[in-house]
Amino acid sequence: MRILVSNDDGIFSPGIKALGLAMRALGEVYVVAPDVEQSAVGHGITVRRPLRFKHTQSAGFGEIPAYRVDGTPADCVVLGVHLLGRPDLVVSGINIGVNLGLDLTHSGTVAAALEATSLGIPAIAFSLDTSGEELDFAEAARHAVRIARRVAEKGLPKGVLLNVNFPARPPKGVKVTRLSTHHFEDTVVERLDPEGKPYYWIAGTPVGEEEEGTDLWAVRQGYISVTPVSLDFTAREYLAEVEAWFKDL
Repeated sequence: MRILVSNDDGIFSPGIKALGLAMRALGEVYVVAPDVEQSAVGHGITVRRPLRFKHTQSAGFGEIPAYRVDGTPADCVVLGVHLLGRPDLVVSGINIGVNLGLDLTHSGTVAAALEATSLGIPAIAFSLDTSGEELDFAEAARHAVRIARRVAEKGLPKGVLLNVNFPARPPKGVKVTRLSTHHFEDTVVERLDPEGKPYYWIAGTPVGEEEEGTDLWAVRQGYISVTPVSLDFTAREYLAEVEAWFKDL
């Protein structure tokens, strides 16, 4: 197998280092990741300026080819596929912090997997809960290899990726889940610069219902959450009703 590894925390993150090194158990690995943290950038693609693609020996991947890009996680996947050859699998992460529920709409970690899926490449996004006392990326990476091996064996349907979240402590097992209502309750903090002019921080508090069977519930209960996510956002059960609205237009 040829495996492309990316993330949104940046090429020097301990999460991507653990994931990249662990994936060597499955085949040939190469890394393409942002040069700086790109958390919460969503599925952005850079089209208004040129991008830099630089080999980065200092990232600590040893013999694994590693490249940094001054762009988004989705940019990294596009450049990795076009410049280094089409992989058999794309893995993204291991993110510092969970990506649950509505987090998926702005997560750069998930966006890298979304971009790969849109290109017809099987993809998995991995994230680790940071609520524990220590971040054990090595433990998470060992489980990531097991999950990636199963995806390689079974394949994924067209247009479907896996969003995987690891609990903060050693997992009890794996739960296949649906997305929760987990999201950030936004607040806007206003402050003044030295000239007395206002500027703003967008902040937020995580909220969501811990309903059984959801990704939030599984991680809180100490399980690895595996959620199949589709690129098709169509609300199919609502098509007929909306169609009826516009029959006379």
